Amino acid sequence: MAKQQNQFLKVGTLVISLFVLGACSSTSEMEEESSSTEAAASTNSGSSSGAGNNNQLTQEQIRAQNALRQTVFYFDFDVAEFKPADRETLTYHARDLAANSSKRIRLEGHADERGTREYNLALGERRANGILNYFIVNGAARSQIEVVSYGEERPEQSGQSEQAYGRNRRVEVVAQ
Repeated sequence: MAKQQNQFLKVGTLVISLFVLGACSSTSEMEEESSSTEAAASTNSGSSSGAGNNNQLTQEQIRAQNALRQTVFYFDFDVAEFKPADRETLTYHARDLAANSSKRIRLEGHADERGTREYNLALGERRANGILNYFIVNGAARSQIEVVSYGEERPEQSGQSEQAYGRNRRVEVVAQ
């Protein structure tokens, strides 16, 4: 938890620093940029390239922060492959691990209560290993990641509805 807070503090400081650096320019440079921006706007409807690059970098950092906040990934019934919609978020997690070699995580695989205990333990492990392999392919080191399966033993939501089953089919990324 403290490592995550420290990381968010570092990223937040970087974002603020980039914003302040972008805002620090002399008045004459700003006037020149303003007149050239107005000229560019009259010839085409695009935005100025300087502002777009700074904003895009900041937006990318915000996307990365938001992606790293998502730590639970849900699975379809009897499926061990993560959903294509989670690919981008998982890529941010892998890049974060690759950039922070001292960071360690645990991937906790889970299943709903349907199926035998043994089958659900194996399914939870296959789900966690699928994410592990994706992280490794995208730059994370195997030594940074522990895999554990709880099968059906630690449900997120109790009950026998499809909603409860869906919440229990998951892999959680836990910082260590």
